[in-house]
Amino acid sequence: MIPKKIGLALGGGGARGLAHIGVIKALVENGIDIGFIAGSSMGALVGGWYAATKDINSLENIFLDGKKTEILKISKILKKKSDNQLKNDLVDQILKDNFKDTKIEQCQIPFRAIATDIKNGDEIVLKEGSLSEAVRASINLPIVFNPVSLGDKLLIDGSFSNPLPADVVKEMGAEFIIAVDVSSKWIDFPFKQTGWWQVFSLISNVLSAAEYQLAKPHIENADLILRPTVLNFGWFDFGMAPEIIRAGAKETKLNLKLIFDKTGYPEPAKTPFEKLLDFLSGQE
Repeated sequence: MIPKKIGLALGGGGARGLAHIGVIKALVENGIDIGFIAGSSMGALVGGWYAATKDINSLENIFLDGKKTEILKISKILKKKSDNQLKNDLVDQILKDNFKDTKIEQCQIPFRAIATDIKNGDEIVLKEGSLSEAVRASINLPIVFNPVSLGDKLLIDGSFSNPLPADVVKEMGAEFIIAVDVSSKWIDFPFKQTGWWQVFSLISNVLSAAEYQLAKPHIENADLILRPTVLNFGWFDFGMAPEIIRAGAKETKLNLKLIFDKTGYPEPAKTPFEKLLDFLSGQE
């Protein structure tokens, strides 16, 4: 039996989207090949990285080694009510330093990034051209960043038009679609925050709740929806990367049997130690 072509639809959610790293790691470690990826907002960053490099460990290391990397300096800068152009320039440089001159069509795995045209609210599916520019547009949260100009379009965060692009992955040719949803259907008021940061945290929570609702018509295309336990983390809790990544891996591992059954991928042979644990737990 030829295994089905698997597609990943990765949603937004700020730091919660680091769970996507754990999802991809768990799939790869269990011999499951990812054939297509579409991402919105943080999902575009994680998905674009893996699509270009097929090396999820390198991205994980960047976030786990947060004290030494420039990427996590963003979270500190975002908390300041400073010049948006300064933030734009910093993020642009970080993305260019890591993605270099890679174009979307050069990715090792077919990839799409989702953005929103602020002029009319249209969903824009970015499938060619600069990978760094596509990811930059997809993660472009209003108020924090200025819109990204692309041709006659002004682009902002993809979560405003298609926060969980399972339908895009289906159009790409995926036969079994795994959607990873880290949004929340309720709004938490940030009582512990004050001033500008309280306002921004509230906006982020509202956006997360909006994503949950906006994703409904798109997520219907998914064959499996993974919802890692990450709602106790905030949008800029990048310092909690180990816990968030583990949550993504855990949720995936809980669903591995279903994935194997539905896609035709063979389950990896268990090690003697794993067989012993199964025996002791009464599973054999």
